Amino acid sequence: MANDRRLKVLSAIVTDYVRTREPVGSKALVERYRLGVSPATIRNDMAALEDEGYIHQPHTSAGRVPTQKGYRLFVDEVARIKPLSAPERAAITALLSGAVDLEQVVARTVRALAQLTGQLAVVEYPSLRYAALQHLELVALGPERILLVIITDTGRVDQRTVTLRTRTAADNRRDGGFDVTDVVDPLVLERLRTRLNGALVGNRAADVGPILAALAEQATADERHLLDAVADELIAALRPDAEERLVVAGTANLARSTPDFSSLGPLLDAIEEQVVLLRLFTADDAPTGENRMRVSIGSENNDDALAEASVVTTTYGPGSGEAVAHLGVIGPTRMDYPATMTAVRAVARYLSRFLSPPET
Repeated sequence: MANDRRLKVLSAIVTDYVRTREPVGSKALVERYRLGVSPATIRNDMAALEDEGYIHQPHTSAGRVPTQKGYRLFVDEVARIKPLSAPERAAITALLSGAVDLEQVVARTVRALAQLTGQLAVVEYPSLRYAALQHLELVALGPERILLVIITDTGRVDQRTVTLRTRTAADNRRDGGFDVTDVVDPLVLERLRTRLNGALVGNRAADVGPILAALAEQATADERHLLDAVADELIAALRPDAEERLVVAGTANLARSTPDFSSLGPLLDAIEEQVVLLRLFTADDAPTGENRMRVSIGSENNDDALAEASVVTTTYGPGSGEAVAHLGVIGPTRMDYPATMTAVRAVARYLSRFLSPPET
């Protein structure tokens, strides 16, 4: 649609309907918005918008309400991300200040997002796939078990228990033909820890496999079986389909939006299935840039349970580099898109700032 006046009329209808949940008539538009045209012209514009499928009349002699197509146009052409108010900035700062680790900051972030938007908020923990390794720790748990601790540059910590595998005497002639299990040698473990950190720190998941293969070729006999076991767990933790972690807050906000949904049960069930949320986050492929905003409306979510919902998401990550995870909100299509997009982007920037290395 190229008609700027009709865009203004659509914007007024969306804004008024989001605020009142009541169908919007031409009289209300004349009284509440300075559109600079006569009531007759507004009625003509509303008729054109209805013919083009951007608004519809739910009842005879009633006003109009936006359609999914109308919301889409509003978001794409009309909605503008507005600056946060001073109270909103203060609220974000108060909610996120004082967090000392990633667990705390993610928990506070999801609560802040739910409070600011009045929607259901979802925050994804930084993915191990996109983060760079900062440190690996190997701790002996017993004669045959090791704790592998993976720490990334985003502050995420993942722990894996490694059990040494049984091998046959063909691997070691002195064992006389019996199957044996390697025993953790503290000196070998410390040497391996140093070698792994020296080779892997600063590298991303995609680079880990080839580096580990090169280390295996250089490993001594007493390191090799230990390295093989640790390498398998490390690669499993960093594989592309490794389990991601999500935190959700504000489910009660959806309950307050019950009139906007014909049935809230399927939506709540879908939210419990985190794979549905992850699919929403990754619908447009992996994150490639900081604070990339995405709005999907109704059927664009490709899930029947979300056919009456809108999802606003963006990415975040340390500094100005590649994003490492997503955050966003889920609410009814009758959503205050400009305010919601503002809050989502602002919270993502605060979270990115927390993950960024301190300036030197």
